[in-house]
Amino acid sequence: MRALVTGGAGFIGSHLIDRLVSRGDTVVVIDNLSSGNLDFIQNHIDSGKVSLVRGDITNYQDVLSAMSGIECVFHLAANPDIRLGTKITDTDLKQGTIATYNIVEAMRIEGVKKIAFASSSVVYGEDAPMPTPENHGPCLPISLYGASKQAGEGLISSWVGTFGLQAWIFRFANIIGTRGTHGVIFDFIHKLKADPSRLEVLGNGLQEKSYMEVGDCVDGILHVMANSNDSVNLFNLGSHDTASVRRIAEIVVEETGCTGASIEYTGGDRGWAGDIPRAMLAIDKMLEIGFDVNYNSEDAIRHTARALIDEIGL
Repeated sequence: MRALVTGGAGFIGSHLIDRLVSRGDTVVVIDNLSSGNLDFIQNHIDSGKVSLVRGDITNYQDVLSAMSGIECVFHLAANPDIRLGTKITDTDLKQGTIATYNIVEAMRIEGVKKIAFASSSVVYGEDAPMPTPENHGPCLPISLYGASKQAGEGLISSWVGTFGLQAWIFRFANIIGTRGTHGVIFDFIHKLKADPSRLEVLGNGLQEKSYMEVGDCVDGILHVMANSNDSVNLFNLGSHDTASVRRIAEIVVEETGCTGASIEYTGGDRGWAGDIPRAMLAIDKMLEIGFDVNYNSEDAIRHTARALIDEIGL
């Protein structure tokens, strides 16, 4: 299969490319490298199994030029900084909604029929039941990032209904692991590297979410795609439990060896405007088609902390 991966030099994208190459696929990556790291996929580029288009998915012509000869699109690229949308309010509109339009429209023009889309648990909003099933609705996201993911889902499903695409939409839990370039664990390690005596935690530390290791995530994507065949296949991807921000802080302090650091909370029930304090996905559909995770939340957090400490060099 010849696949196009948007954001392929990024955190999740690079792990997905490892899997695609290992099973014999040819991969085209489109990435502007604004947050991706070419080192993550350079070995595959050097081997000739991956080709890189240095392009921006907010530019339709860049997308169209990358789409030629593609059989399946893995659309992972998006604004990686949810908080940025509170300051520059068209960030997610451009990098999420408009970019997704460019993807599906280029697919229509080039006759590409299959797309896997990285959506998010944040589309459900903050009043959803826990764990949240895929059929919960209405979805009322409270962040601009969440709104862009919901808009992307709508664009894709409408292209399915109107132009005959087939789609796999994945609503992710918090994805963590090796090569992470942002997120709470990454931030905590950098804070302790700068000042080993204290760790500032946004909010009250009681925020509680489900965490999924990135290898489990990409294996889940490929397993679901191989074992579901509706026109629109909507799946939550997550783990069996949750972990609090307070517990993450404790684990990172332990793993960094900064055991004398004071953990200081800024207060409030969330880290920033648009943050959802508590979230957990129902993963029954994922389990029913035969996929389960290797790591639950706390194990994934500890694994990630150790990996990032080694990568960052604390």
